[in-house]
Amino acid sequence: MKKYGLIGFPLSHSFSKKYFTEKFEREGIVDSVYELFEIDAIEKLTRVLQENPNLKGLNVTIPYKQQVLPFLDELDESAKKIGAVNVIKIEENKLVGYNSDYYGFKNSLIDFLNGENPKAAILGTGGASKAVGQALKDLGITCQYVSRTKSDGVWDYETLDKNFSDFKLIINTSPLGMYPKLDTCPDIPYDEIDDTYFLYDLVYNPEETLFMKKGREKGAKAIHGMEMLIGQAEKAWEIWGK
Repeated sequence: MKKYGLIGFPLSHSFSKKYFTEKFEREGIVDSVYELFEIDAIEKLTRVLQENPNLKGLNVTIPYKQQVLPFLDELDESAKKIGAVNVIKIEENKLVGYNSDYYGFKNSLIDFLNGENPKAAILGTGGASKAVGQALKDLGITCQYVSRTKSDGVWDYETLDKNFSDFKLIINTSPLGMYPKLDTCPDIPYDEIDDTYFLYDLVYNPEETLFMKKGREKGAKAIHGMEMLIGQAEKAWEIWGK
């Protein structure tokens, strides 16, 4: 039996197990299972691999998309450019890292923008933000990273507030608003939003985050991360099947 799975911490919010279990049932894939491996330190990946010799592939989620890099033998070109990994292919005891977030986000964003090319503010600087930034760059969209703390090339929210009208695409890559913390959202000037804005939330649970709700109330277009998640999951399956 081929085994696939997800590493991260915590995994109570996991989309992947349900998605792949249903996919295997729907498509009659009877020789594969998908399991969750909740590890509270990336070093425990070694034990997961030792205890599961039939593992063929892993997804990687928060907070290990960057921490996992030293444990890999090779990186695909997309993962090298992005500097973060969310898919590992295991072949002959070799771990090869890929980034399927890039493909999932890029394809869903093209549909969402419908031909428009607004400047983008990326809220958050974690592993997912790296894939988002690379996809925007490859689409020719100017972007600016924003975090609670200012650093080289990264604005704080106060700086974004002063320049908010320049950025019509706001992308939340942080976990703010994710279940169960439904009453949280990024600290942006929602009062300045109008129908020229696009709000993209990588959070997919709930279907409408507070970030999205506040934007829609001002006329903005808003979507959550489910389409991206499905896209990245199918890309992961394609990678494992090569």
